Amino acid sequence: MSQEEFLNTKISLAKTILLIESEDLINQVIQLLREEESDFWHTLTEKDKQGILLGLKQAENNELVSFEDVLKKIS
Repeated sequence: MSQEEFLNTKISLAKTILLIESEDLINQVIQLLREEESDFWHTLTEKDKQGILLGLKQAENNELVSFEDVLKKIS
């Protein structure tokens, strides 16, 4: 999506929201936006996500390296 298309989409969305008469629907939109803001996972690259998942798997398998050991290796 080009920058211009993105801006036009945002404007169109804002217009649509302004026309909503249902309080319940407005509350659902607000909840959706709050959930999106609080979930950083969506902002990560696929490479970052894979790295995090690998780290979690290694932690589950007790394949951990202490911070002190890491410092010793890089010193």
